[in-house]
Formats: sequence, C-alpha cells, structure tokens
Amino acid sequence: MLKSQGVGCSTRVAPATLCHLQRPLLGRGINAGVSFPFWNNPGNKQKAKSISNGRLRLVSREIKAALTTVAEPTTTVLTKVIVKKITGEITSSTLLMESKALDKLLKLEFASILVDPRTGLEKPPISVQAKLISEDVLEEIYEASLEVPADFGDIGAVIVENHNEKEMFVKEVELNGLASGPLIVTCNSWVQPKTLVPTQNRVFFTDKSYLPSQTPAGLRSMRETELVNLRGNGTGERRSYDRVYDYDVYNDLGDPDKSEDLKRPVLGGTERPYPRRCRTGRPPTKTDPNSEQRATGSIYVPRDETFSDLKQGVFNASTLLSVLRAIIPRLQVHFDQNTGFPNFKAVDALFDVDGFNLPPLESTTSLKDLLPWIFKFLSETGQFLFRFQSPEPMDRDKFFWLRDEEFARQTLAGLNPCSIQLVKEWPLMSQLNPEIYGPPESAFNTQMIDEEIGSMTVQEAIQEKKLFILDYNDMLLPYVRRVRALKGTTLYGSRTLFFLNEDGTLRPLAIELTRPPMDGKPQWKGVYGPSENATNLWLWRFAKSHVLAHDAGYHQLVSHWLRTHCAVEPYVIATNRQLSAMHPIHRLLNPHFRYTMEINAAARTNLINAGGTIESTFSPLKYSMELSSTAYDLQWQFDLQALPADLIHRGLAEEDPTASHGLKLHIKDYPFANDGLILWDALKQWVTEYVNHYYPDPSLVASDTELQAWWTEIRTVGHADKQDEPWWPLLNTPQDLIDIVTNIAWVASAHHAAVNFGQYAYGGYFPSRPSIARTNMPTEDTNPALWKSFLEKPEEVLLNAFPSQYQATQVMLVLDVLSSHSPDEEYLGKNMEPSWGDNPAIKAAFDRFNKRMKELELIIDHRNADFNLKNRTGAGVTPYELLKPFSGPGVTGKGVPYSISI
Repeated sequence: MLKSQGVGCSTRVAPATLCHLQRPLLGRGINAGVSFPFWNNPGNKQKAKSISNGRLRLVSREIKAALTTVAEPTTTVLTKVIVKKITGEITSSTLLMESKALDKLLKLEFASILVDPRTGLEKPPISVQAKLISEDVLEEIYEASLEVPADFGDIGAVIVENHNEKEMFVKEVELNGLASGPLIVTCNSWVQPKTLVPTQNRVFFTDKSYLPSQTPAGLRSMRETELVNLRGNGTGERRSYDRVYDYDVYNDLGDPDKSEDLKRPVLGGTERPYPRRCRTGRPPTKTDPNSEQRATGSIYVPRDETFSDLKQGVFNASTLLSVLRAIIPRLQVHFDQNTGFPNFKAVDALFDVDGFNLPPLESTTSLKDLLPWIFKFLSETGQFLFRFQSPEPMDRDKFFWLRDEEFARQTLAGLNPCSIQLVKEWPLMSQLNPEIYGPPESAFNTQMIDEEIGSMTVQEAIQEKKLFILDYNDMLLPYVRRVRALKGTTLYGSRTLFFLNEDGTLRPLAIELTRPPMDGKPQWKGVYGPSENATNLWLWRFAKSHVLAHDAGYHQLVSHWLRTHCAVEPYVIATNRQLSAMHPIHRLLNPHFRYTMEINAAARTNLINAGGTIESTFSPLKYSMELSSTAYDLQWQFDLQALPADLIHRGLAEEDPTASHGLKLHIKDYPFANDGLILWDALKQWVTEYVNHYYPDPSLVASDTELQAWWTEIRTVGHADKQDEPWWPLLNTPQDLIDIVTNIAWVASAHHAAVNFGQYAYGGYFPSRPSIARTNMPTEDTNPALWKSFLEKPEEVLLNAFPSQYQATQVMLVLDVLSSHSPDEEYLGKNMEPSWGDNPAIKAAFDRFNKRMKELELIIDHRNADFNLKNRTGAGVTPYELLKPFSGPGVTGKGVPYSISI
C-alpha cells in the first residue's frame, strides 16, 4: 500500500472526490479535471450573501464534513521514460527546426496490482502524457508527473502507447517519489505507433517475478492477454513489426520457382523429422505448394528477437549478411571456383600481411569498421585491402596440421570434441541393410590393429577402455551414391581408431573408408594407417583429409547447427508463448535466447539455404541439410544434450559418486570435458538456487499451469516429430525443472561456445580442416593416370582434393565472422539481469555464480600452464580456452556468451 509520507508526498483533496459535491462524474480517470460552477459564477456568490447566516453556516459545515470524510492523500510521482535512438533517425529537434512539428508524446498508463474492492475488477490505471524534455545522440528522455492515491497499491505494470510516427525502443520507465522508493520498469523493447498496431496495448511488467498462481489480482487478466497476443492466431503473413511467436517446418530453404535444382525437401514431419522454426506465413511457391516463398528482404522474426540497430559499429547478424552479400561475390571473381591451389605457397599467400585487392566494395568503409581485422588500409592510396589473419595454431606452428598428434588432440580439445566415442565391441559392425550397403563387417584387421597398438591386444584395449573411435560410417554411407552424382565432390563412410597412451594423449591407429555397391561395382573398403614409407604416408594423409572433411561437415551440420541453433529455436518460441514475461523461469532463460532467432533467420537466408555457403563448400553439398535431418532422427535426444549424460553415452565417462563432478573420466586429460564439467556444475548450482527459491514447495511445479504448458509445447509442437519418445524428462518436481533448464542453458551457452568460437582457429587454415574432399582415394579404383600423378607429385594431387580456391576462401571468411565476439557481447555469469538484482536471494545466488565463473578463468589458465596436460600444452600447441567464460571483442578463441547470437 502506498503511503502519504516520504519524498514527493502530499496530503491533498483528490479532485475526483470533490466532484461528488457537485454531481457524479462517470467515466473519468483519477486525474480528471473538476469545476465548481456555483462558486465560480459572480451572480451566485452575490445570492449567497443574501442567505441567512444560519443557512450559510449550514452549507459551510456540510462542505467541511464532506472534505473531512472523502479527503484522500496522494503521492506526487515523477516518471521518466528513456527511449533509445534508432540509428540514422531524424531527431525531434531536427523536426522542430525544419517543420515545427508538434511535441513528441508518449501516453503512459500505470496499473495497480490490486483490484477495486467494490467491484472486484482491476483498478482503472493512472494515465499521463509524457513529453519529450531532452535528448542527445543516443537517447530521448520523456517526463510526466502523476498523482497516486494512497489506496492505489503497488504499481505492477506500465502500458506505453506510442503516438508518434515511428517505432520507438523503450529502454526503461523510472518512477521517483513513490513512498515505497524508486521503481524502474525494465522494458528493452520496441513499441510500435498506435496507428500501426491500434488494438494491442504494449505492456511492461515490473521486475518482480510471480508464478501464475501468485499473480496479483490486478495483473491476472493482463498477464493472460499478453500471452494470447504473443501466440497470434496462426494465420496470415507476419509483418516485420509483429510480436507473434508460432511454429512451422523448414520449408523455405529451397527456391524451386527460380530453378528445379534449387528445390529442397521439407524438413519436419514423419518423412524427415526436424525441430520447428518460427512461422512467417509467407505464401507457397508457384511450382511447389509444400515450399514457402523465399523472403524478398529479411526473414520475419518477432520484433524483439531482432538485432538492435541502436548502436553504430556493433557487430551482429546484419554484419554477417553484409559480408556474405558484399565480399563473397568478389571472392568468386578473384579466386577460381573449380581449381584448387597450385601449391602450398599459394595457400600461404592468403595470409600475407600486405593483403590482396578485391573488386571495389561499395560498403568497404562500414565493413572495415565492423571487421577491422580483415582489412588493411593503405594511407598513401586511401585503399582498403582484404586480408586473412593467421589462425593461432598456424601462427604457433606452421606445420601443425601435418602432425598425427594434433589430428588426435583436436578430437578432445578442438572444434568438435563431441564425436569421439569409446569402442565397446569388436569386430565393428554396421547397422545398415547389407543388401543395400554391402557386408556389415568392418575391414579393420585385428592383427593389424594389435601391431599398431603394440603394448596390448585389441580386446585388452577395449577391456581397459583405451580404444576410441570417430565413427561416421552409418551416418554417411546412405548418402554416398547421391553425393557422388554431384559435380566436384565425393564421399565415403568412415571410421577412425585411436589408442589412449599412458600420458593421456590419443594416437591414431587406422582409418577405414567405405564405398557401398554402386555403378555396377561391389562394396569397396580401404584401410590406411600411419607409416614411414613415403607412399603409405601420403595415402594416410589423403585418408586423414577425407576424415577431417567428414568431421568438419558433421560438426557444422550436427554439433553446431542442429544441436544448438536449430534445437534451441523451439525453446525460444515456447517460452514466449507459454511463460509470461513476469514468470521467473522466463526471466531465467531469456538471456539464453537473445538474438538466436535472428541469427537463425540469417542462416536460412545465406548459409543453410539451397545454394548457400554450406551447400557450396561442404562435402554433402545439396544434401547437407537433409543429412542434418537424418542425424536428428537417429541421434538427437533431449536428455543427452546435458554434458554429463553426453559423456556417459559416448563412453567417455561413468558415474562415480566419489569422483569430482560425480563422474570418472576415461580420458583424464580431456580439455572439453574437464573445463566443461566445472562450468556445468556452476551453471546447475545457479539454476538450482534460482528454482528452489521460487518453488519451495514441490507441488508448485506440477500446479504451475504456464510451466506445464511450456514443457508440453516444447515436446509436442517444437520437437513434434519426437514427441512420443520415452526419454523425454517428466516435469513434476523442482529437480525435474532444474535438470531441464540447466540442459537448455548449457546448450545455448557453453556447448555453442565450445563448437563455435574456435572455428577460425582450427578451420581458418583449410588444409588443417578441409570442408570438402573433392576427389576419391587414389587406391579406390584402378586408374593408371591418377596413380602415376600421385607417385610423381602427391602434393598436387592432395591439393586438388582440397576445397577449390573459391570454396576455401569463402569458408575461411565465414568462419572468421562466425568466430567473432561483438563489442557488446553478454557473457555467462558476468552481468546481472535487472529482475535478478531486484530480489536479494537471487542476487546473492548470482554473485556466487559470477565468482565461480571468475574462478574458472583462473583454473583454465592454470591448466594451460601445466605441462603434464599434453592435450593443452607443448611446443606449438594451442592452449584450450574455448570454455573460458569472458573475452574481449573479435576473434579470440575464448568467451562463453549467454546465448547463440552468432
């Protein structure tokens, strides 16, 4: 209850009450104007004097009694609205000078948390007009004062109406003078002009969180109405200013109206299971009713999910699109599309400090401000040259990519540390249909592997958990025929065996490449191993290049895109549709969802679309996204996205209550797992304290209607094609909720960071990690001419198998951009959300989380200086920092943002 004491408080006669002395004024607000015609009319005053003194005294007493009875203390409150400027907009001062435009106004309505005790309905809000009173290049400030009656109750929400011509980005609404102290309502959202969206009020709740059952009576209908507005009605084409969250399948990757070759199957449904994406409602294509027309501009995402253009010079998804649209076409002109590099000297020239010139770029000036590390300025000519910086591993050791030790190390501490598995059975067997793909038995020879291991047999190595594998055989083999029918690429099923040395490093033992029966030829399998013999050594290098291309494709399409970007988008949609903005779980998860839908839309525009970067530069080419769907169907499980469960599933760890983190790692020096488990535990502890604060009674979880609808919608709509799987967790207790939320937060933050921000480091020098292998192994079929070329100049033949000049430079550029942190990056555990700081218990929990993140920084530094950890230290070895929580801007190879924002 607001009191009449304190700053800005005064005891006044409420005007609305005085009105009753004259007559009831129906339908007026709290600040309605009042007039008293009897006293204001001079004639009436004269008549009053002629009335007997007794009668006049009687009237005076009646008025005095009325004032005594209905006088109502009010609080004078000053409200201030901070509006962020939109880059490039015409300021109000400019408008006033040039056209003498009217003052810019915002209508504000403040809602009470209470209902009217007489009617049981929400109290009428307090309405004011806020005027623009000052501005600078970044912000506009609007102010107004309002009178708050003592019985109004706490303010629970503010409704903002924009009566100007353009949308406005409202940062916050401040109230000073309340008896309860200053109040800041965090908005950070767009408010559209009332003329554009006339039927919906823009509601911002205060930073106090409520479960649905605990919602103050005055806010209940407002809470429900806001969620209804966010869900939309599932019809119509969405407009850029909409705030509607809805689901659809991936039916907009192709462009069949442009070319039959650009037609792509729908991803999502029983035939090709896939997570759902945000519905845009665009009409179907003319030639394929199942496909949605490509967007002519930006793909719709709800307005608050878009990257803000409020800060000039901030790197974001728009930068990525600018790079793709502006620079890549110039690369296509400058570098040959089909020819490989003639020699390694030509590859090294890409990193020349002097850079190289490209055809003129209209947007060079703006791009060089956003991406200064890829441009070199020649002051004497005023020219910007394009350049690639040497990736850190190459900078430390130019020949790092040739070493088998590095090949093995990167399975544990590289860009894709999520694929290595423990070998549990021998011999290895394919699960594919032998009538289609040939004999299922692996071609690995037990005697050969025994000899490679040397110190023990295969069976002993399996028993002691020392044999590991990268197994892409069954995933890739079904695509070999179709991929090989395409120009400029090839494919195998592959298996790569590793042995765990005593010092904790892995040693590659052998590679198996498989081609299924095709073109009248039987199944073919080739096995290659390390060798000191020149011919076998070069064949080993060829085989490694194929495996690295397989791993690069799987990483990009599965470990990166599918497991993070794609799988998280349904969580974003469901959270906004089913959890109110005042729900504590919405406020916990919201930082983990910032900009994910926008970057995913950008990917659908230029990266994963038909003919986009992925289809142009990775081995599966036009079948890339379809392969991603296959991986989702065969491998994706929600429960296995949690780090401990993932490690156990892959055989890299087993449960051990006596061990650190409750897990015993089978490879003790596993940088991704070692650092990741500390981060996982810290994240889970933060989530645990948060959830337990809001759900002290376990029954609150099961009875939370919004929470239950949220989890149901994630399973049955967002991931509809897997809704009947038995592994979905139940949501009945706080512990269930802790596990689910930690899983989501981990994937969006740490898992994404681990597979994203090292892309340029390990893929920037493309021989280390080629995105595509374009030619078959020289030993696959009898080809005397190829074999002769291989024997005479194996380096040239290998370079020809690598990506073409255009493919390589395109991938390098995109990986450079994708590995970059923006200057305003929001790192996990660094800054507190306003709603967290508003609650002392949550603030204290976050402070502990922040402290643990700072401790992890020091732990990682200490580990990277420990020469006993061979997978993160050594001559020319790049230290493992991908899970180091904080970073500066640019390509740093470290830093864990809250969300998937690039």
